[in-house]
Amino acid sequence: QVQLVESGGGLVQPGGSLRLSCAASGFTFSSYAMSWYRQAPGKERELVAGISGGGSSISYVDSVKGRFTISRDNAKNTVYLQMNSLNPDDTAVYYCKMRRYSMDYFGKGTLVTVSS
Repeated sequence: QVQLVESGGGLVQPGGSLRLSCAASGFTFSSYAMSWYRQAPGKERELVAGISGGGSSISYVDSVKGRFTISRDNAKNTVYLQMNSLNPDDTAVYYCKMRRYSMDYFGKGTLVTVSS
């Protein structure tokens, strides 16, 4: 079965950096696009970044462009989100997601808190 396990969250000061990882199993990882979503307290879950199966196509929500970088290592079945210049508005639970046969699979998430 599809399993997605996020890690790398934590408390960071404004202006700091974090690197999130999502380890995937239960499917042919390189054949599927992967995405990072986030959900801030009291807000709806939003798409942050996406990457195609081969890594050649990447997209970001406007609010993170120039600060976040999504990447993947298909040999390790892992997708990453490098987050730089973090600000308090980036505080959220971050989830990775894949879609197969019109069904969305999310991990349990990792909490990122940006605070001084």
